[in-house]
Amino acid sequence: MKNTWKATAAFAAIVLCAGMSACGTSDASDSGKSSGTSSSSAAASFDPSTVETDETIAALVPDYVKKDGKLTVGTDTTYAPAEFIGEDGKTAVGYDVDLTKAIAKVMGLEPETAVSEFDMIIPSIGSKYDIGISSFTVTPERQEAVDFVTYYKAGSTWVTQKGNPDKVDTKDLCGVKVAVQTGTTQEEELNKMNEQCKADGKPDLTVVQTDQTTAAVQQLVNGQVDAYVGETPVVLYYQSKQQGAFEPVGDEFGVIKVGAAVTKGNTELGDALKQSFEKMNKTGDYKKILDKWDMSSLAYDFK
Repeated sequence: MKNTWKATAAFAAIVLCAGMSACGTSDASDSGKSSGTSSSSAAASFDPSTVETDETIAALVPDYVKKDGKLTVGTDTTYAPAEFIGEDGKTAVGYDVDLTKAIAKVMGLEPETAVSEFDMIIPSIGSKYDIGISSFTVTPERQEAVDFVTYYKAGSTWVTQKGNPDKVDTKDLCGVKVAVQTGTTQEEELNKMNEQCKADGKPDLTVVQTDQTTAAVQQLVNGQVDAYVGETPVVLYYQSKQQGAFEPVGDEFGVIKVGAAVTKGNTELGDALKQSFEKMNKTGDYKKILDKWDMSSLAYDFK
């Protein structure tokens, strides 16, 4: 694999912007009041104060959430453009962050974004966080632990260095080294593919796990892996920032539902969350948020 020093240098600023999240296991909070900045000039254009509180929906919110007037949301801010740290190095930005601000306003609450490692969010819902919004794919395994309110849909995309120098064929990935974020559905899919490679007597598909998406993308930029696979909006975001350093290969696959997570059986908060998204869809705020991040293709049909 070719070493791409130039692409690595160009990527450094993006990693600093999108990857400065909570390092280690401690949580950091962001009130959500500061607009912050991001690599997208549109990031400052959405004003949650324009969203109206719905008293009927607010009445559904459980008292234990209402008591401090905050909706505490667990999120992993290494997943641009959904949730990441802005150019100020501390403010969470992204379409998930904007949606969080909006649903909190509908419920009559202040949003509090609590930064966490991705695989620690779901186990902490109900104890540390009221809900989790962090691009969670709705899977049967996760549904055993929490309930979900679906709010957008997305597929997965493969990406290689520009020109696909290692001739990666997504129809046969045996013998290929692929970077992926730990705990994602893409990681699960890669592990299944590797088992099939072994069953067929072919070379292993080497799965390179990283704690953060930025690290997975950096592996590709450095030429340490042959490919990276991730949620399509994330892949397209990094591709747009790389000035042609890499490109998608193969077809998009596995279009899935993405949901906000609530404590299993917490129908009060779940209903309030569901109705908040439905209300934003009716008022047009949901569409405004996705449009400003150029993510209108993710829109979910709230029926």
